[in-house]
Amino acid sequence: MTQYKAPLRDMRFLMNEVLDYPAHYASLPNGKDADPEMVDAILDGAAQLCEDVLAPLNHSGDIEGCHFDNGAVTTPKGFKEAYRQFVEGGWQGLSFPTEFGGQGLPMSLNLFKSEMMGTANWSFAMYPGLSVGCINTLMQYGSKKQKAQYIPKLVSGEWAGTMCLTEPQCGTDLAQVKTRAVPQKGGSYKITGTKIFISAGEHDLTENIVHIVLARLPDAPEGTRGISLFVVPKFKVKADGTLGERNAVNCGSIEHKMGIRASSTAVLNFDEAEGFMVFEPNRGLEAMFTFMNTARLGTAVQGVCHAEAAFQGALPYAKDRRSMRALSGKKDPESKADALIWHPDVRRMLLTQKAIAEGGRAMIYDALKIGDHMFNASAAGDAEGYKAFDSKLGFYTPILKGFLTEMGLEAANLGVQVFGGHGYIKEHGMEQIVRDARISTLYEGTTGIQALDLLGRKVLMGSKGKCVRDFTLEMVRFARPHLLRRTPLGAMARNLAARAAEWNLLTTAIMLRAPKDREVVGAASVDYLMYSGFVMMGYYWAGQAAKAEELLASGQGKESEDFYRSKVQTAEFYFERLMPRANAHRTGALAPTRSVMQLDNEHFAFA
Repeated sequence: MTQYKAPLRDMRFLMNEVLDYPAHYASLPNGKDADPEMVDAILDGAAQLCEDVLAPLNHSGDIEGCHFDNGAVTTPKGFKEAYRQFVEGGWQGLSFPTEFGGQGLPMSLNLFKSEMMGTANWSFAMYPGLSVGCINTLMQYGSKKQKAQYIPKLVSGEWAGTMCLTEPQCGTDLAQVKTRAVPQKGGSYKITGTKIFISAGEHDLTENIVHIVLARLPDAPEGTRGISLFVVPKFKVKADGTLGERNAVNCGSIEHKMGIRASSTAVLNFDEAEGFMVFEPNRGLEAMFTFMNTARLGTAVQGVCHAEAAFQGALPYAKDRRSMRALSGKKDPESKADALIWHPDVRRMLLTQKAIAEGGRAMIYDALKIGDHMFNASAAGDAEGYKAFDSKLGFYTPILKGFLTEMGLEAANLGVQVFGGHGYIKEHGMEQIVRDARISTLYEGTTGIQALDLLGRKVLMGSKGKCVRDFTLEMVRFARPHLLRRTPLGAMARNLAARAAEWNLLTTAIMLRAPKDREVVGAASVDYLMYSGFVMMGYYWAGQAAKAEELLASGQGKESEDFYRSKVQTAEFYFERLMPRANAHRTGALAPTRSVMQLDNEHFAFA
């Protein structure tokens, strides 16, 4: 069974040496308390919780799963006690305002904690994780009464939150939402309908669950323009903040899933449940995107989590397990065979996992700096600032969610491959990582949906390619000082400069084809997203290599030298072995739409 160890050395390398988080926090209105000493204490405390409390429950929680009995859901053994420790430690309120009982620290600190929690035990992490989006939605769009009524209990972790979008007849296509909201005297609404696939929709960890629900008013227009948003608590809340009677929302069943089995995924039936509108009539989807974008960033983190977990499982096994001799001669002459790690293909798999985990971590950590500014602009009522940061983060989000979850799943599969047949059985825990990772490419919008969002909404319609031009300009600025260097970094810089031009040409080519071919965006979008992901990750690997080369030149202790040298060498591996995949995706994105669309529907056949 794998044992989780928080990757604090790599996290601190990115935060302190590559991305300069100390200066970033010093520039934020809510960052004055996030000094290096405080941040280190938070990281150490979160690591201890994850290593000692959450990780030991990961395998047992998967084996036991959740229990459903007549509408009630019981979480696996140990989860309630672990959640109690999570609440008592104040972990849920880390990045929420002090006026609601939080600690008022920057939003990014919560995501650093969430990464460790997710790698240690993704199923557990989903329970408080869903509450974060609920809180963010109410903070931005809720009334004063709603904020006072719900947010303090959500911030403390005493209550939990959910997001209720999907219905039996619709997933991503929310224009088909049928749940109804009928207005009542006094400002409440009766909510009636069924929601499915509701993560943490019912459980025994908290005394109340606050559901954020999409529904239609009786006179609402058709389509997404007719969707409103409502807050519907499991137990009604009295004027003094105490719990009243049970609301008419009940769990009809929980799903029997491929993975994340210790996280309850519920079917929720609303039978004239009392709810209250959040934001404005028929503008619910706009408000819900706050929740969805939070969840998409959290799902991007999942890609890193599963890559890290798979690497931590595969590496020690590759060092201990012995099979055959290395082609270049005996490496472990005292043994009958050499360790797996001496074989080039095993090293390829391990380096791929390492490159995905550490490259993805760098991508997310830099995006979180934008998120910190965005949340501060929102809190300050700076509409223009919020819009600018939201637009910039909006470019990152589909790439992070789509690309990193696909790559995290690949890393998880490689973990099984390193173990061989032993990876396919339960006792080592590697197959669980694959099962848990598989959902990440599906929920909060499949990879195809993320790709359409990136290419269609963000690049072509939203900015006419400006978001790509802005990012590639950053790439060129980074590359320029290193172009003539005869070092690994010089080769990376020249590659990035060429990719910057290529990315813009690819974007322009699709943009010119789109008016003549209505299907080109759908046909090209996933290849375009994956191309963008490989190039973006290359930029962040080059940045890590540049800082590592700089620190190596300045003279470090042997342990640090080994760490920095591994950074440069992993970056070399990425550019020579993984970055070339971008070429195939570019070719696919430019291929004629005809090859996708020409086969008649009736000619799709089994035989």
